[in-house]
Amino acid sequence: MSEKRNDPLTVCLRGTSQVFFMENALTGALFFAAMGWASYASGNWATVIGAAIGVVVATLTAWLLDCDEDSIRSGLFGFNGVLVGAALPTFIAASPQLWVYVIVGSAASTVVTAAFSATLTKSWGIPGSTGPFVLTGWLMVAGAYTFGGLQVTGDAPKLATDYVQGVFTIPAAPDLLRIFFRNIGQVFLLGNEVSGAIILAGIFIASVQAGVATAAGSLVAMVVAIGMGANPATVAQGLYGFSPVLTALAVGAIFLNPSVKATIYALLATVTCVFVQGAFDVIMPPSGLPSFTAPYVLTMYLFIAPKSLLAPHPHSPVSGHPVESKASSSK
Repeated sequence: MSEKRNDPLTVCLRGTSQVFFMENALTGALFFAAMGWASYASGNWATVIGAAIGVVVATLTAWLLDCDEDSIRSGLFGFNGVLVGAALPTFIAASPQLWVYVIVGSAASTVVTAAFSATLTKSWGIPGSTGPFVLTGWLMVAGAYTFGGLQVTGDAPKLATDYVQGVFTIPAAPDLLRIFFRNIGQVFLLGNEVSGAIILAGIFIASVQAGVATAAGSLVAMVVAIGMGANPATVAQGLYGFSPVLTALAVGAIFLNPSVKATIYALLATVTCVFVQGAFDVIMPPSGLPSFTAPYVLTMYLFIAPKSLLAPHPHSPVSGHPVESKASSSK
């Protein structure tokens, strides 16, 4: 068993599966199959190549830095690297310099992951999750603007006034199904419904509960985005759904004990994340940076942080406030 856990390929596939909180090599292989299908459909293989480089480099960096062995074997140092590796070729044109950038960014994501663990997780019990990917991705894409060997691609930044609100119309059933699966595929930056279906199948193989939470997150995000009149083109690409999908999975099935209250709490978090996604879609473009999974990260951090204490600090200015005194005496 230990020989299997030490196998580099198995560890890297587990790292890929950890993007959706799974520790399953077969799930990771299906995730790569999903990326491969999207690359085949688009004719652009840079994303899947970058993802493979990212998870290998991030995992190797963790080994070289003598990071926690069990965490490495579980793939916990690989998933941010695979996302960095997939994201940079998505937003930066292919060139020799890009692949150097992918290697450095993936290695750096391991250091950032360890830093998040030593601070955010250790002090407040909040999982770093894809926070290291978001921070590393933002810094790398922003830095690319300053280097002549790198060309940032994508639409020109838009101001808030440039956004067009959608009209409340219910898409046809086939379109709804495409949106449902694209919401899931976009976690890996894949706007392909077949890829989303493969990813969902991989999640169900590892955990039925996680698969149900993922599907529910996609459905809720789709209903809320369409119902609130979000930009139909953005909704159709799955760009309103990928962060809520992760939120539903994290809050509803991974970091809190399953219960009726936890399910309601996860529903609130998922709906909130749709609105946070809309806010980031306005805030980020003027900077020339994608939001990545930042809406999920922010929402998840805020909803996970108070899990052990749901009472705010008393507002009374009186130093002898009984609640305040009780809090002080318990420290």
